[in-house]
This record gives sequence, C-alpha cells and structure tokens, in this order.
Amino acid sequence: MDALVPRFPNLILHPIRRKAVTNLTAGGIPSRRISPLGSSSLLLGIALLLLFATGCGKRRPPQPPIERVQQRTELLSGVQRGNQVLLSWPAPLRNAPNSSVQSIRRIDVYRLAEKPNAPLPLTEEEFAARSNLIGSVTYDQIKNAKGELTYTDQLELAGQPTRLRYAVRYVNESGQRAAFSNFLLIEPAARIAQPPALLNTGNEVSEAGINLTWQPPTANIDGSTPVNLLGYNVYRLDEEHPEVSPSRQNSTLIEGTKFLDKNFKFGDNYRYVVRSVSLGTEGAQVESLNSNVLPISPRDTFAPSAPGPVTLAAAPGRISIFFPANPEPDVAGYNIYRSTDANLPRDKWTKLNNTLLTKTTFLDENVEAGKTYYYYITAIDQTGNISDPSDVKSETVP
Repeated sequence: MDALVPRFPNLILHPIRRKAVTNLTAGGIPSRRISPLGSSSLLLGIALLLLFATGCGKRRPPQPPIERVQQRTELLSGVQRGNQVLLSWPAPLRNAPNSSVQSIRRIDVYRLAEKPNAPLPLTEEEFAARSNLIGSVTYDQIKNAKGELTYTDQLELAGQPTRLRYAVRYVNESGQRAAFSNFLLIEPAARIAQPPALLNTGNEVSEAGINLTWQPPTANIDGSTPVNLLGYNVYRLDEEHPEVSPSRQNSTLIEGTKFLDKNFKFGDNYRYVVRSVSLGTEGAQVESLNSNVLPISPRDTFAPSAPGPVTLAAAPGRISIFFPANPEPDVAGYNIYRSTDANLPRDKWTKLNNTLLTKTTFLDENVEAGKTYYYYITAIDQTGNISDPSDVKSETVP
C-alpha cells in the first residue's frame, strides 16, 4: 500500500539553481559535483519548506493515525478430505465502516501447484507471480462468520504427485490488498477411499444406545482398487447448532462396520455421518467425504425391569414391605398393589400409594389380624413406561 504524501496547496516551490564546477580527475576525466553555493541554496529551500509546513510555528491539532488494511492472518490451516482441501482461519475480530481502508470486503484465496521436491522457501513476490486466484470469501460470509472462516478447494487428483501451496489475502473497499497469510503446504493423495454408506435398518435405537451400521466403500476416489482403507470415524452433527463442526464419537479408529453410541439422551434429535480413513502421504491419515446423513430421534419405549425380590414382615396391626431399588437410572418411582385373593386378576388389585413411591420401603397399617394379604410392585420410569409386576408375596397379620 502506498504511503500518504503530505500536500501543501498554498505553497509554490521554485527550483533552486545549482552552480556546477568542473574538476579533472586523476585520469583527466571531468566530473561533476555540487558547489558549496548550490548546497547553501538547497538548505535554504528546505528551511523555507519546513517553515511553511509548520505554519510559522503555529500548533495544529493532532492528526489521527493513517489507517491500513488489517494485517495478514498467520493461522491459515487446512486438511485433505477426499478430493477436497478444506481451508480454515480465524475470522477478523472486527470490521471497519465502509469509508475506512480497514473495511475488509472480501478475502482472496490463492493456490500454487509445485513439485513435491520443490524448495520450501518462497518469497511473497514469487508466490504472487506464480500462484492462481482460485476463489474468494464474500463480505456476507465474513460478517456472518462464527469465529472461523472456511474455503473448500475441489481437486482433480490424477497424474503426477503435486504439492499445493495455499495463502489468503484480505482486500478492502478500495481494492487494496494486505500481505499474504502464512503458506499452507499440502501434498494430497489420490488413492483415498470413497465414503461408506450408512444403513437405515429401523432397529438403531436400543436401551443401551444407538446402533449404527454401514456398508464399506467399493473403490478409491480415483476409481482404483483395492480400497485404501484403515478404518472409520463416526461423527454426530448438532441438530440445534448446525454451524458447529460435527463431533467425533469414537475415541479410536473403528475397524468394523458397526458402532454403538452410548452417549445420547432419549427425546433429543441426532444426525450421523461416517467417514472412511485412508493412508495418505508421509503416513498421514486422510478422511473421506461424509457418508449419507442418517437422522435418528431416539424415544424411550423401554420399560424398567420388574422390581424384586420383595420381603414382607408382619406385626400386630401392620405389614412392612421392603424391596431393592431398580438398576435403571431413569426410574421415577414405584407402585404397590394388594389383594386378599391371590387369584384375582392383577388389574383388580388395590393400589396402596396415592402418589408415586420414591422409597424402597412401605408400611401397610390398614390390615386386620388373622387375614392374609398378597402384594406385588411395579416400577415406572420418567417417560411413563411401566415394568412387569414383581413376584407376588404374602403375609398373615398376627
């Protein structure tokens, strides 16, 4: 960017005549130099210029600093995924008004294809002369960025191995360009597995987790076989925040074609994708593009297990009931049923508790001496699923 030059519209400068004196050098060749008289005239002119520039010693209000296009980012990063290179870098923290030279209107993306053994050092001038402008990030994308900007470069991977050098450059409202970002070097691999195909079996949801299955890829992205495959990664997309990057669910590479996601909640909505993982250049792991998206909305239709075993203890005028807590973490409470006829249908028995019982003990004091009473218990979870009844236990009041 050109620096601003001070202008003084009321000042007229006249050229100062310089008196030349010709001398002879040791070889008899004439040479030119500035005479002392000419030097004095030049100094006088400079002094007059400074006098006019300072307004005869009068003070002026301080001037604001000269604005510049925001400096380059040095955090450009990227990764190969399938036949794409995904570039990312932090979005500018702020953007100036349109009238400012700091108003970034777009970000240009440049790419240079090199031989893998080309020298690594490269000046900005050399990169500018040899690279190609492959695309831009628009002003709307800059304004709406959530902390990070991205750009996807679609590749045609064939032929000789190539090293790609990327850089980005901010451009302001006036078309002025900032310096290039840091250089990002990527040597993409051509024999990368295609993405797998997620299957929708209808049996994905279980009480233990969400069961995912998929079909392996049949070829690499360049059509070659056998498939260059190390394993798979499973990702879950945030349904409520789609701008957030998908989160990987597996801690280690999956070698098979199945995965159980235990980290879930009934009632939430999820979307899953799976990526193949291949061996890239220099031993790096390279993921494929995303598989098809599988949406899953797990609903809790699983009843708790039957409570038990039930223990009864009779005493004059009362029967105490004891039972262990259910193992399910979502159990909300229990209901206790009683009858004096063991053959009475279960739905005809009397429920003893008015509200859901949250303890694992109960005292039945509405009993008569000499009578035998029969009891069973059911558990209810937070969704309202009811367990099978416990075993029936009986006790006679003394």
